[in-house]
Order: sequence, then structure tokens, then C-alpha cells
Amino acid sequence: MPILRHAFAVAAFCALSAAALAQAPPPESMQVTGEPAKGSASAKVVLIEFSDYQCPYCASYSTEVLPQIADQYIATGKVRYVFRDYPLPMHANAAKAAEAAHCAGAQGKFWEMHDVLFKNATALGADKLPGYATALGLDGKAFGECLASGRFAADVRKDVADASAAGVTGTPAFFVGLAQPDGSVKLIRRLNGARPFADYRAVIEGALALP
Repeated sequence: MPILRHAFAVAAFCALSAAALAQAPPPESMQVTGEPAKGSASAKVVLIEFSDYQCPYCASYSTEVLPQIADQYIATGKVRYVFRDYPLPMHANAAKAAEAAHCAGAQGKFWEMHDVLFKNATALGADKLPGYATALGLDGKAFGECLASGRFAADVRKDVADASAAGVTGTPAFFVGLAQPDGSVKLIRRLNGARPFADYRAVIEGALALP
């Protein structure tokens, strides 16, 4: 059985507690200014993902479902996609992998590293990360110094704190909302766990239909 189909069958979720599966209402809003994002800055709808590079369900979502969202909604200017980190304590390599993505972002290749990390979710040891940077054509010395210095560790911790404040306890977790002039997002729906594309489509279309 394909990984993603099996994930759906077991309510795929890298979770800290069973309570994570509850569909609690989202907080009223979330500030996303400065977070890694792609899609039109003027898009009406914003989809925010909290994720863990070592979570198998997050990897399945990223490689199998996100491309469909990107093709139908991000590339068409309908949705702004924001990525935020939520490395779980049980995943020893997740936090440093998150920092690696931001270090790549400092050289303009956050999303390229994002994709590489999820495609190699079972091989994220510290010895692997420099090789991924080299394969992406990054300045290896600058990348290594960034990673060793913990330059983006505080950013990752902030994402974790914001996620916890929003009730996130596992990955992947999603919030869908409407973009506001101040850079915040008025949240209207949360989704927990890796889901079929149809679930995201239904929520996005509902948000696009709002006045």
C-alpha cells in the first residue's frame, strides 16, 4: 500500500498526544510576516503548514499532495503558502534540518532545500546536510558556518512556541485563512494530519468563496 494511502487509513499524524487529532477551532489570527512563503503576495487565501522534516507523514504530504496544491492554487495566484517549523522532540535530527532549510534560504534556496530534506527524511543526520547544500549549488563554507552557529535556531524555537500557542501538538498541522493588510492571517479553519488533496481543495475553495 503506498505510504500516503496508508497514512490516511491510520489518520496519519506525527503526534505527541491523541488530543492532536481533535478538530479544535483555530486561534483568531496568526502573524506570518517574514516566514518562508511562496505564491502571490496579494493572494486572498493563505495556507500555513507547521511541519517536521523527519516526520514520515509530512514527507508524504510534501512529495505527493503539496505539488497538487502548488499547481492548482499557488501557481495560479489564488493561495499564498507559508511554511513554519515544528520539529518534534522524538525526532533527533528535525530541528537541525529546519535550521538547514533556513541557512539555504539565506542563499535564496529555502524551498529547494525544503524539497530535498523531505525527499531524504530518513537521512537527515548532521553528516548529510552539507552534501545536500553542495548538490543545490550553495556556498558550502557559508552554509556550514550558518549551521554551526545556530543562526536560525531562535527562529525555529519561535515557530514551535507559536504553534504550541495555537494548539498544535503534532505534524503536519495546517491553518487556512484570509490575508490581512498588516501581514497577519485571519484564520478560519485548521486541518490536522496528512490528508487527501480533496480535503485541502474543499477548504481552500470555501475560503476563496468568502466575501
